[in-house]
Amino acid sequence: MTATTTSYDHALYIDGDWVDGGGSLTVDDLADGGTFARVAAATEREAERALAAAQRAQEPMADATVVERARWLEAIAEAIEAESETLTQTIVHEAGKPVASARSEVAAAAERFRRAVAEARDLQGEYLEGTTAGHEGWNAVVQPRPVGTVACIAPYNYPLATTALQVAPALAAGNSVVLKPSSKTPVCSAILARLVHEVTDVPDGGFNVVPGRSSTIGDYIAGDDRVDAIAMTGSSDAGKHIARESGLVRLHMELGGNAPAIVFPDADLAATADACAKGAFKFAGQRCSAVGRILAHEAVHDDLVDRLVARLDEWQPGPLFDESTAVGPLISESQAEWVAELVDDAVDRGATLVAGGDRDGRWFDPTVLSNVPKDARILHEEQFGPVAAIAEVESEAEALALANADDLGLDAAVFTDDHDRAMRVAEAVEAGAVRINGAPSHGLGDIPFGGVGDSGIGREGLGHTVEEFVTSKSIVL
Repeated sequence: MTATTTSYDHALYIDGDWVDGGGSLTVDDLADGGTFARVAAATEREAERALAAAQRAQEPMADATVVERARWLEAIAEAIEAESETLTQTIVHEAGKPVASARSEVAAAAERFRRAVAEARDLQGEYLEGTTAGHEGWNAVVQPRPVGTVACIAPYNYPLATTALQVAPALAAGNSVVLKPSSKTPVCSAILARLVHEVTDVPDGGFNVVPGRSSTIGDYIAGDDRVDAIAMTGSSDAGKHIARESGLVRLHMELGGNAPAIVFPDADLAATADACAKGAFKFAGQRCSAVGRILAHEAVHDDLVDRLVARLDEWQPGPLFDESTAVGPLISESQAEWVAELVDDAVDRGATLVAGGDRDGRWFDPTVLSNVPKDARILHEEQFGPVAAIAEVESEAEALALANADDLGLDAAVFTDDHDRAMRVAEAVEAGAVRINGAPSHGLGDIPFGGVGDSGIGREGLGHTVEEFVTSKSIVL
């Protein structure tokens, strides 16, 4: 592979080379203010080049042995670890994530590439014998085959870890990849492209990175016939739009969430308050798995509110490079305005603003709302902000009715000391994953996760994602 210099801090990576785009992106510095980087942005012309390169690379990618694919993944994991400090700093600056959380994200990304090695080695296929009348003596070799070209559309909130969860399984299965990172956080993906270029012999065109605005190239990539599968993490509206544009391709989408945390009278309230605070305030609530609404039984509602307020000192905004800071800014002023709109709506309808609620630009103070009315929008729409919205419920039936009142169903949590009730409620909640006595968390991806309804299609988790990116060919003797 060769690489050329460009006029931007970070260029597009297409067909094994660095190229300028038809436009540019200015990446805001959420830690220090001002501009963090200037990144080349793809237009349809560069997207076309990337898709053509990925199509040409399909055959050499598919022909790469399992050993070769495993070697790529391990090398990428090691390179991420070697560049840990650079990547950590990048996440702090472009995503506004506190440094301790950013460092954890880098470690998770490296581990996801490393664990994908095992998934690559497990793609062995199977041998079957005919077992039905008339098929005696039939023998079949069933081969796993890559689907072809995977378009990965990554979000801003986990610009490296979620990208790894898309890219690593796609490469493990032998697919070519066109990665479109969020236009808000494209620098991590540019660094990843450099690492792939430097430490692997992935065939030219096997991995391409084309940052750009969704309105410019997102629809173009999604609607192109050369794309065989789309992996996307983003909002439900964006996912529906991509699904309309894409036609008959495999869709693998983790979309919006508004996780309910249902709290019963027999719950350990100290542990519940800790979990709900983490679920609501971590990374300023900018997580699809964040606890978006707390449905507390009337017997413990007031006590839980007091306990959450008492924990606010642990979740105060602060300098992003301070190791003790737990909450940073939201990704944009418009996102902060959205959160303020939902809080104002709840208060207007009768909720009590117990603590927080202040906004300064992108910064939004961790907020506790109590006695939130059942019709408040914040109980029904994804907020992506640091707000613990607590509604009072009288019964298990009422809690379930409120939890299942909408089409979002990514995560949920149940807090109770009654095992039978925990299982009964967990099975009744319409969500892809339910956590018992803990805040929802997707971890490294050992356990599958994904949504129902408007919260997505398919299941993520390294092994499960690999399955989304392979098809099978039966050769019958």
